[in-house]
Amino acid sequence: MAKRLDSAGLTFRQDYFGDPVGWAALVRLLQDIFGIDIGPLQQLGGPDPSSMPFGWFDAEGGLAANLSAFALPFVLNGRIVHAAGLQSGAVRPAWRGRGLYRDLTVKALDWCERQGFEAVILYTDKPSLYEPYGFRVIPQHRYEGAAPDPSIFSGPARLLAPTDADDLALLQSLLQARTPVSTSLSVTVNAAMFLINTQLDPDVRVSFLEDRQAAIAWKMDQAGRFRLLDVVAAEIPSLAAILGGLDIAAAAVEVLFRPDKLGWAGTPQPVESGTVLMLRGLGDEAPHFPAMLSPMADF
Repeated sequence: MAKRLDSAGLTFRQDYFGDPVGWAALVRLLQDIFGIDIGPLQQLGGPDPSSMPFGWFDAEGGLAANLSAFALPFVLNGRIVHAAGLQSGAVRPAWRGRGLYRDLTVKALDWCERQGFEAVILYTDKPSLYEPYGFRVIPQHRYEGAAPDPSIFSGPARLLAPTDADDLALLQSLLQARTPVSTSLSVTVNAAMFLINTQLDPDVRVSFLEDRQAAIAWKMDQAGRFRLLDVVAAEIPSLAAILGGLDIAAAAVEVLFRPDKLGWAGTPQPVESGTVLMLRGLGDEAPHFPAMLSPMADF
């Protein structure tokens, strides 16, 4: 039998991202539980304006438990799905086993239904926690293969630093006007997640191809493999143009989304990770082709 909610000594709140004290409490919670610092997001434009956090606060103003919902429209099989995402789910050890997270999950899903979202997605390393609420795992696939010959580029790419005001403004403009990177599975809007992920992973590089008006999120591993994480542009350039613009002659390429707009066909490989993508709603619909959401959309 599910344990009943025991909220003694706690106060429920929602919609507190506009309160500096409430935001700071979430930053501390995620830092303490996951070692993730989302504090820099405030200097990168702030949290997603559609965010609706749900939390139980203790008498000192600390967050005992949190779960946040936000609008996350995404493309699935060529159509835009009016969807929400769930993120920042955490409970402090001292408050676990009291039904707090189950309560927040119900509240968040009820809010999503009232907003008219047709689907909800999330990432988790505990899929069994969400299966009772109708979530199912969506298999994810990356693509790998030989690199195409780079196209001749008209000028060198410029590395962007999102913490620089001018670079941040450029990135925000590109993110606002971006087109989905794939027709199979990709987000349509993810500015806050993209920007904070540039700070959470020090290996991520973001380069601007001026002639293509495109921001490229990428990595190089120690073996010299080029890893393409995301492309932010109104028109997606080919992989050959991206490599030419970055002046990279890689032997092998790994693309972490379906490369149907890149003019390149790699081989799909299952993503091996402790974290899975889960979807609630849309019946049994799943990507028609092997695909994954860009890691820059990971939340």
